[in-house]
Amino acid sequence: MTEPLPIRGIELRYILTNYLSLHGECTIDELIRAVRRMGFGVPGRPSKAISDALRWEVRLGRVVRRGRAMYGPGYVPRATEYRIENRVWALRERALPHRPDALPRFPTWPFD
Repeated sequence: MTEPLPIRGIELRYILTNYLSLHGECTIDELIRAVRRMGFGVPGRPSKAISDALRWEVRLGRVVRRGRAMYGPGYVPRATEYRIENRVWALRERALPHRPDALPRFPTWPFD
């Protein structure tokens, strides 16, 4: 198994925001598993890093907190959504070699 590609900051925020907009409400644990499945790794304590990243997105209104460790999609302006999607696609292309070995190398993007 290859090492996951470390991700933090705005890149982590964009990946989480994009995932929530595609999949709806998720818990922190589900988001951790999704990030790992994409081939990324979150340095430190993943649950803390993800909740910190989502806190920033909640302030911007792109993510809505639904309860303890539960988040859902918020309102994202179309231009911002376009920018986030393009950046996430580029990041996911970069992370392809870092995906766990059990997963296919050529996934169908938004649904993987």
